[in-house]
Amino acid sequence: MSSNAIAHFKAGHAWRGDGWQADAVLGVDAGGRLQAALEPGGATLGRWVLPGMPNLHSHAFQRAMAGLAERKGRADDSFWSWRETMYAFAATIGPDELKAIAAQLYVEMLKAGYTSVCEFHYLHHQPDGTPYASPEAMSLALIEAAREAGIGLTLLPVLYMSGGFDGRALSARQRRFGHVVDAWLRLLETLRRQQGDEVCVGLALHSLRAVPESALREVLAAEPAATGPIHIHIAEQVGEVQDCVATRGARPVEWLFAHAAVDARWCLVHATHLTAAETAQLARSGAVAGLCPTTEANLGDGLFPLADYLDAGGALGIGSDSHISISPVEELRWLEYGQRLATRHRNIAARHEGDSVGETLWRAALHGGALASGRPVGELRNGARADLIVLDEDSPLLAAREARSVLDSFLFAGNTPLVRDVMVGGRWQVRDFRHRDEERIAARYRGVVSRLR
Repeated sequence: MSSNAIAHFKAGHAWRGDGWQADAVLGVDAGGRLQAALEPGGATLGRWVLPGMPNLHSHAFQRAMAGLAERKGRADDSFWSWRETMYAFAATIGPDELKAIAAQLYVEMLKAGYTSVCEFHYLHHQPDGTPYASPEAMSLALIEAAREAGIGLTLLPVLYMSGGFDGRALSARQRRFGHVVDAWLRLLETLRRQQGDEVCVGLALHSLRAVPESALREVLAAEPAATGPIHIHIAEQVGEVQDCVATRGARPVEWLFAHAAVDARWCLVHATHLTAAETAQLARSGAVAGLCPTTEANLGDGLFPLADYLDAGGALGIGSDSHISISPVEELRWLEYGQRLATRHRNIAARHEGDSVGETLWRAALHGGALASGRPVGELRNGARADLIVLDEDSPLLAAREARSVLDSFLFAGNTPLVRDVMVGGRWQVRDFRHRDEERIAARYRGVVSRLR
């Protein structure tokens, strides 16, 4: 294809955000961007074509420990006891292991319908805290894995400085996460040389407990708004909220808004425990609530105030976080089901009579995920990345479905995989349910986890 050539594709129905467009024609240029179609012909994609879903929160290495923390431990099993298991597992991971695990994870994401991922990356150094000869070695392993699998990547190198709100030093198991601000800023500068259509580099502050106030001020002064998205874990656990109140005199979200100009550049991951005032303030700011319902359920975090947040016009997206599930369907399904269990009512996300829960959630997660990614994704529009998924129109789950019920059926009709084909940046990565390189990537992954065991 020449540099200005456009490939044309036909779709029986293409999701345009506000609904399905019948008999759509999509143009894809040589750079992998969607463009206005110049002619009506072209290859047929399928009957149901959707924008691929951005995954806004991932810790790739945790994919290999999924299922290994489900035996009863001490009486007060919680996030904090799970974290000790995670620290022990993290100590076994180096660059080669991380690349193998991440590539397998990214293949699984693509097959599930995620076409881009935000990697919240804090596994920087060797297990004893000594930097690698190339300080960016672990970050480059993630970039290489994303390119190998063919998924879009927003890399978020994490600043992690202290072990608690009281400023305590990092524990032995946390030392490989740690940076001083200057070294971390140098890491960002190095990694930004990797940026392009496939890779965006933003930044992440691990949490308020891990980033002192002085460091927050220094980072925000050093990082102009043009340098990409900012992500932060916040208000995930009740204990975290209590510690923040005790040491900083305010709840985490309340404190952050008082000390930073939070706007649409920000993604507040989890934000589970909010007051009504914090919920409204987060919604007004334009920042994205980064929700990870399967991980939040697995860790016993709690439930996000979804109805109030949607009523306030808040932006949200979804992530698979610890990867005990890798499915946008399951994340969105359990986002809704958690609310139903808490309220004992149905169709919570649909705020107006006649609204579709599936359409409401898919639309919201596409929009918030694109904001959090800092990349032109999540829409089938001119200039956006040609990231799309094609549903299996022959599946019994979609039999006799009209356009108005397709997304509800996709999310709520069962667990049979419905993502047949996946395109990222104009290139097919999954065809007929199979990733183009899944056998080799899976074989390498099996070898790595066998050695880690």
